[in-house]
Amino acid sequence: MSASLYTTRRIKNIVAMAFSILATAVGLLFLAWILWETLSQGIAGLKPQLFTKITAYREEGGLANAMVGSLILNVLGILIATPIGVAAGTWLAEYSLRSRLGPTIRFLNDILLSAPSIVLGLFVYTVIVLPSKWLTNGDVTFSGIAGGIALALIALPVIVRTTDEMLRLVPGTLREAALSLGVPQWKLTMQILIRAARSGIVTGVLLALARISGETAPLLFTAFGNNFMTFNPIDKMPSLPQVIYEYTKDPSPDINTLAWAGAFVLTMFVLALSLIARFVFSRSKVSHD
Repeated sequence: MSASLYTTRRIKNIVAMAFSILATAVGLLFLAWILWETLSQGIAGLKPQLFTKITAYREEGGLANAMVGSLILNVLGILIATPIGVAAGTWLAEYSLRSRLGPTIRFLNDILLSAPSIVLGLFVYTVIVLPSKWLTNGDVTFSGIAGGIALALIALPVIVRTTDEMLRLVPGTLREAALSLGVPQWKLTMQILIRAARSGIVTGVLLALARISGETAPLLFTAFGNNFMTFNPIDKMPSLPQVIYEYTKDPSPDINTLAWAGAFVLTMFVLALSLIARFVFSRSKVSHD
């Protein structure tokens, strides 16, 4: 009986392992396919001018202003979302245990996590772009700040969820030990719990950055785009996803090649962020066994 049970479990284990390997292989196959397609289509556009010239030169130009604009927008979004997200996630994990508000906020955060990005872009257009136009008599309409706020709304639920989950994974015995020594709750949270969950929180921030790096729809209603180099967040701000979107609709083959080259650069950036996030999490993970 025991031998038969052992054989059955071994067969189930082999089948489960085979399906796991197959699923991994399929995922890697699609990843390699995407990388090969973007590289083969855009390799002709991967020239130094891609990183040094602006989009105003069209076929003779590059994507320098779009890359700089994307960097500014992503940094703005992360700078806005990170402190709010970490604070909200900390409150959910440590201070909402006896409150009915905690489950409600988690539910609303999950809704925001799955909300279409274009809806968030329209929301920011309504509450930021239009009032700015009215208050400045049209001097300020679309702007990098509006784009950064839209991206922050996309990154925020990711950071909140990650911070909440990472803090809840910290063993309760660590809290009990600190409180028994007379450590105040705020010092326990800031100096012990957040430090213990730091790698997971950083991973969540990096994953949020990877998610917002490829967003196009919200930026069409907020940052709008710009064919020239600009560092002023009050101005219309170009972004790499928005330029790729516009260039793919252009009838010129050279412009299409630039779009593919930009897509390859963006894909590699997101892939690098994901790998860095995994590396940070695996290297800094603290064992509480």
